[in-house]
Amino acid sequence: MSKDRIGNEEEPEIIYIPDEEGNEEEFEVIMKFEVDGSDAKYMMVVPLDSSENEDEESEEVYAFRYEEDGDDLKLYTIESDEEWEIVEETFNTLVDEFDGEDEK
Repeated sequence: MSKDRIGNEEEPEIIYIPDEEGNEEEFEVIMKFEVDGSDAKYMMVVPLDSSENEDEESEEVYAFRYEEDGDDLKLYTIESDEEWEIVEETFNTLVDEFDGEDEK
């Protein structure tokens, strides 16, 4: 597993994802990771407009499988329950590791 950005105080990565009507919405990438034993890469994003919400616990987090082709980023929704469980477990493990580092 690799942690690209978790816990770093660098400029946030912003991506634009079109909604059903084709309007582009801004999202902040909060984490990118790969799953052990797989070539698949995943990213966790939050809508930028929700960052104004004071209650971080209620913030919606979206997960996508992604591929990079040069400067192009292709996002794929996670559709299988099996894949979603792997992503959720990996995300929770990384968050727990990050929270543990904060307490030291």
